Amino acid sequence: MAAAAATALAAVLLLLVLATTAEAACSVSAIYSFGDSIADTGNLLREGPAVGAFASIGTYPYGQTLRRPTGRCSDGLLIIDYFAMALNLSLVSPYLEKGARFESGVNFAVAGATALDRSYLLQSGVVMPPASVPLSSQLDWFRSHLNSTCSSHQDCAKKLSGALFLVGEIGGNDYNYAFFQGRSIESMKTYVPQVEVIELGATKIVIPGNFPIGCSPSYLSLFSTAISGDYDDRGCLKSYNSFAMYHNDQLRAAIDDLRKVNSDVSIVYADYYGAFMHLLQKADLLGFEEGSLFKACCGAGGKYNFDMNLMCGAVGTNVCADPAQHISWDGIHLTQQAYKAMALSLIMEGFAQPADIVQKIWSC
Repeated sequence: MAAAAATALAAVLLLLVLATTAEAACSVSAIYSFGDSIADTGNLLREGPAVGAFASIGTYPYGQTLRRPTGRCSDGLLIIDYFAMALNLSLVSPYLEKGARFESGVNFAVAGATALDRSYLLQSGVVMPPASVPLSSQLDWFRSHLNSTCSSHQDCAKKLSGALFLVGEIGGNDYNYAFFQGRSIESMKTYVPQVEVIELGATKIVIPGNFPIGCSPSYLSLFSTAISGDYDDRGCLKSYNSFAMYHNDQLRAAIDDLRKVNSDVSIVYADYYGAFMHLLQKADLLGFEEGSLFKACCGAGGKYNFDMNLMCGAVGTNVCADPAQHISWDGIHLTQQAYKAMALSLIMEGFAQPADIVQKIWSC
């Protein structure tokens, strides 16, 4: 499944050029975002009542750093928000927000989304939550948006030539749903890749890889073991981190293939894995509590302050005194402070490549 998710995602990212325009010093006028809860700024909340792990995202303590819940799966802002601010853009509105003017682009990401379609996952024996919106559905929303806002083919081409496409992180839920349902790591590597090529017209694309899931409080809690050799020197589960690296290797290989046949499209790989590990390494310098690096700020207690049956916001859960001193917000998602540190590392510290394209995109 790792190959399938990575290849399907990379193939969807093949956004062939419809028009070529010269780039100004500040080349990005809008962001179009696709993905899951790492990037969702409110679509799931507006789509309907959130259920399961996302049941509480519309209520306190979610959004407490912003002093109101926004539908973001965090106490505050996300990586996409910091990307937008670094481009001198206002925060990108979710697609389902009524009355939004979408001056800075559109966010199509939905918490719980998968890279692969429901039918593929079901055929593989993986059950998805009813509200899950796959990447293909988000692309349908995007087409509908263009049809309703572009006056002509040329008008669309002009808009897209100045836009940055953020596609992901997505694919993590494909694995989460399977792993949490008892699938083995090896079984997830055996699926045949599916390839879909979609022409959308982007000229600047950022494609994030997967996080080191073996460092997540959710995985550390659900798959804990008494064997010390199963953990690395940081305390992360080696096998699940190795799987995340396998996914990222597949994705990077697919991106390299895309670059070879689309030399006039700027494709950036955002190394979320490396940026997160850098965050762990520099945690004390960044103000994070050394003893809480693998503890959720909001949870139900225990070694990692995580319980799948008592997610953040449920009766019986607690919230840490200062989310800015924690990396993990709810055991699955990060805090605003952690997302901010990662965004800065991606833009300024070499965790997004090629560096010259990154510099050109964020040259404002």
